[in-house]
Amino acid sequence: MLMNTRTQLDVPSGKNAPEGSFDGLKQYLRYDLVSGFLVFLIALPLCLGISLACGYPAIAGIFTAIIGGLVGATLSNSELTIKGPAAGLIVIAIGCVVEFGFTGGRDPAADFQAYRLALGVGVAAGIIQILFGLLRVGILAEFVPTSVIHGLLAAIGIIIIAKQFPIMMGLSASGEPLALLMEIPSFIVDMNPEIGFIGLLSLAIMGAYPFLKNNALKIPAPVIVLLIAVPLEFYFDFDHPHAYSLNHHDYRVGPNFLVNVPLSMFNAMAFPDFSGLLTLTGVKYVILFALIGSLESLLNAKAIDCLDPWKRKTNLDRDLTAVGIGNTVAACVGGLPMISEIVRSKANVDNGAHTRFANLYHGLFLLVSVALVPGLINEIPLAALAAMLVYTGFRLAAPQEFLHAYHIGKEQLLIFISTIIAILATDLLIGIGIGITVKILLHIVNGAPLISLVRLTYVLCPVSDRKTRLSVKGAAVFTTWIPLRRRLHDLAQQQDVEVDLSATRFVDHTVMAGLHEMQADLASQNRTLTISGLDQHRPFSEDVAAARKKKGNYSGVQAEG
Repeated sequence: MLMNTRTQLDVPSGKNAPEGSFDGLKQYLRYDLVSGFLVFLIALPLCLGISLACGYPAIAGIFTAIIGGLVGATLSNSELTIKGPAAGLIVIAIGCVVEFGFTGGRDPAADFQAYRLALGVGVAAGIIQILFGLLRVGILAEFVPTSVIHGLLAAIGIIIIAKQFPIMMGLSASGEPLALLMEIPSFIVDMNPEIGFIGLLSLAIMGAYPFLKNNALKIPAPVIVLLIAVPLEFYFDFDHPHAYSLNHHDYRVGPNFLVNVPLSMFNAMAFPDFSGLLTLTGVKYVILFALIGSLESLLNAKAIDCLDPWKRKTNLDRDLTAVGIGNTVAACVGGLPMISEIVRSKANVDNGAHTRFANLYHGLFLLVSVALVPGLINEIPLAALAAMLVYTGFRLAAPQEFLHAYHIGKEQLLIFISTIIAILATDLLIGIGIGITVKILLHIVNGAPLISLVRLTYVLCPVSDRKTRLSVKGAAVFTTWIPLRRRLHDLAQQQDVEVDLSATRFVDHTVMAGLHEMQADLASQNRTLTISGLDQHRPFSEDVAAARKKKGNYSGVQAEG
C-alpha cells in the first residue's frame, strides 16, 4: 500500500539518529513542528470524515488524534508513525453502532445510546490490546498472510466507496456494498446537483493532485479540497435551509449537509455504556476491534520503519501497548478506535519529521483548532469529506493492488480475490478465515506435507566456527514462519546463518518475503543471513518473494528440530 519513493533528507545515521527523548524536543523542534502542522492539515478533514462514516459524532476522531499524539510521544518508541482514527476501521465501527441500534439520524436518542455502547466495546478492546502488548504477541502480525491482509484492506476500500458515494452525491442509501456499487449510475443521475458538484469536484481534485508536478507548492490535497469546497458552500448558502429548482426538479440544501461539531469540545465528551459487553454483538466487536485494529497498527508501524531514513525499529509490543492505552482512554471520553495510521504516517516521513514529537504536535494543532475555531470546522461540506473517503477507498482497492498480487503469483491473486469476496459476502473475521483456508488448501495442492503446516521441522549443522546452517524439511509456510523466524533471529545474534531450503517441497510467499526482509535487517547490523537450496525449486513468478515448488519427486528426509 505504500510507495517506495520518498523525499531524500540530509540526515545523520547510526548513533546520531534522532530519538524522541525530551532532550531531542528542542533539538529537532523545527523539523517536527513543521511536519506536525502539515500532517494536522491532512488529519483534520480525514478525522472528521472517518468519524461520520463510522456513525460517531464528527469530533470523536479529533479526540482520538489528540490522545494518539500524547500516547505516541510518551509511551511508544515508534518515531515516525501518526496515531489516530483510520479508514480501515470504518467497516467495524459502523457495523458495531448499527447492530447496537444506530438509525442514521432518524432517532437521535437511539443513535447516542448505540454510540455509548460502541464506546464500551472500545474500552474492552483497548484493554485487550494492552494485554497483547504486555504478553508480547506483536509478532502474531507475521502469521496472517500478506495476500489475505491486502484482500482485507481492498474489501474495506470497496465497502467505503459503496457507503460514501451516495453521501458525496447528497443522497441517503442503505444496503449491501455490492448492491450499492451497482447503484452508482443512479446515484449520479439522482444527485442533489449543488452537493454533487462539490463532491465530484473534490473527488477530481483528490484524484488529479498526485499527477501535478509541483503539487500546488506542497499543500496537502485535502487542504486544497477544503479551500475550494468551503467557499462553494458559502456561495450555495448551505447555512440556511432552502430549496432550489433545476431542470424542473426541486432540491433542498441546508446545515444538515455540513459538519456539526459542538462549540465546546468538553460538552461533546461522551462516556461508555458497558452493558453491551454482555451481548453476542459486544463480544464479536471487541474481538474485531482488538484483532483487526492490532493487526493494522502493527503492519503500518513496520511499513513506516522501512521508510525511516535512520532505519530505527519500532518495538511492536511496546507500540501495541501504547495503542491499547490510547484506545482505552479515547473510548472513555467519546473517541474512535486508533491505530498507527498509514497515510498520515507516510506524510510525516515525507515532510521531514525526525522524532515522535511530530505526532504530538499534530495532535496539539487539532486541539487548538477544535477549541478556538469550531465555527470554521462547521462550514465544511459533508460531500467533500465523503469524496476524500471515496478516494481513500479507491486507493485501498486500486487495480494496482490486483496487479501486484498477480505479479507475485497467480495463487496470490486467488487468495487475494477469495478474501475480498468472502468479506463482502460475510464479514471481516469470516472473510479472513476463508482467505487463510484458501491459502492452506493451495499449499496442500502444491505438495506441502500436512505435518509441515503445524510443526516446523529442521536440522542444525555447524558449517564453521562462525556459521551455522539451518536446514528446513518438508515445507516452509506461513503457519510455521514465526518459530522459524525466532530460531533464525536467535542464531543470528551469535554468528552468521545459512537457511537451507533444499529439502523442502514447497516454500510459500510469506516465508520468502520474511526471509528477504530479515536478510536486509541483519545486513544493516553487519550480520549475514544466506538463503540457499532453491536451485531445484520452480518460482511461481519472477518476483524475488514468489512462492517456490520443488521440481520432480521429493526425496527429503524428515528430521525434527
